[in-house]
Amino acid sequence: MPMRRFIAPLLVAAAALMPLAGQAQDAIKLGYAKCAHCTPLALTPQNANPANVKLEATGFNTGNDVLTALLSKSIDVAQVTYLHYATALDKGFDVVAISGQINGGSQILVGNDLPVGENDWAGLKKLIADYKAQGKPFRVAASRGNAQDIHMRGAFAKQGIDINKDVQFINIPNPSDHVQALRRGEVELICSVDPFATQIREVKAAKFFTYPYDQAAGKLTNLIVTRSDVIASKPKAVEETVRAIVKVNELMEKDKGLFIDTIQKVTGLDKAIATGAAANLYPDYRIHRASAVAIAQMMRDLKYINTDVTAAVQKNIDYRFLEAATGKPKSQLGD
Repeated sequence: MPMRRFIAPLLVAAAALMPLAGQAQDAIKLGYAKCAHCTPLALTPQNANPANVKLEATGFNTGNDVLTALLSKSIDVAQVTYLHYATALDKGFDVVAISGQINGGSQILVGNDLPVGENDWAGLKKLIADYKAQGKPFRVAASRGNAQDIHMRGAFAKQGIDINKDVQFINIPNPSDHVQALRRGEVELICSVDPFATQIREVKAAKFFTYPYDQAAGKLTNLIVTRSDVIASKPKAVEETVRAIVKVNELMEKDKGLFIDTIQKVTGLDKAIATGAAANLYPDYRIHRASAVAIAQMMRDLKYINTDVTAAVQKNIDYRFLEAATGKPKSQLGD
């Protein structure tokens, strides 16, 4: 009897520890950037089934920071951009696209005093030529490595503006610093990401020029990626993570107020800015294979990447998790 009394508590303790081991195996760390269209990912843990995954979501300053965390194995799943995806493949890194997320969020803004109206590309080209004739650099800025950078470069190229010869590119890594660069007169034009782009307009640090979606990338921005070792070791947890992303996307489409509140809560910006930013965002969990290839081709044409990664872009898209989460075939998920 004394022995039984001793063993029983041990069995109870052992049983209590067993689920903890399972939870550790099924844990997923998700990283996202603190841009407007990325912020809904903060809601994924509460919309994931805890029986299938222990999901943790962490915000980073930029998409580059998120990609670095994924490659260093600090996180398991990352919200990046189609641009980051192609860049990582160009460098030979192990990344696999598993879901889309939210697109849009790009704005080109120009200095308040510049004689250029909305969508006036002819006026902008003339102004750039005038600067060149006067021996002054026409300075354009973006955060190198994010979707807005490639949107701007693609839009410029389509309009016949050579970003390497006609203008001077300024890299401002953290989008939250864009507003001060404009206020200090350090750049003439900037392509920024929401909600910071809308913030710039709200505080009148610059004026709206255009949405830079007339290029190969279109409105495509965010992509969810992971590594092949995560897929191999935690397939069910990856599936549940994608399921949570799809669920949150559907919530954002149905409830614009929730979208606005989420932007406001994560970024700390006021409601007017969050509201303006949400108007330029498009929830879309599909992975657009053909457009991803076009983006990779455009990036090589712009000398943004050094190799032809179009085959790798297609090979490293895994639709299995989206298919499981949505019940749709990959032909309806962007393939």
